Amino acid sequence: MKKKIAIASDHAGYKMKLSIIEYLKNQGYEIIDLGTDSVKDVDYPDFGHPLAQMVESGRVHTGISLCGSGNGINMVTNKHQGIRGALCWNVEISKLARKHNDANICSLPARFLDLDQAKEIVIVFLNTEYEGGRHAQRLKKIPLNR
Repeated sequence: MKKKIAIASDHAGYKMKLSIIEYLKNQGYEIIDLGTDSVKDVDYPDFGHPLAQMVESGRVHTGISLCGSGNGINMVTNKHQGIRGALCWNVEISKLARKHNDANICSLPARFLDLDQAKEIVIVFLNTEYEGGRHAQRLKKIPLNR
């Protein structure tokens, strides 16, 4: 059984989001689309916070966020204590974000990737396991309320 994934974007990531949803559904993933639903200008926090809440609560295993640069929506999700969002602009960063940082949201810079790159980044993110070990002590130091 494939993992349940939530995905959210602003207007800049909308078209890429639709393609990634279709791709992941074809790979057998269950996808929850948290919006946006068009290319009409919207504010990324309105979509980033619900995504982070779903991941943080455990209702989904992983999240994918998209905006023009990937930075804005990633900043929003990382305001949540249980989120380790990673801005992933290539496959190696995606792999290391999971392997070393146990990232639980992959943020994509939609205006700086083509669709094939984005698909590869996402599938590597979803299929790379956290290594643990020496990285675990670092992760324990991330939350402010420890």
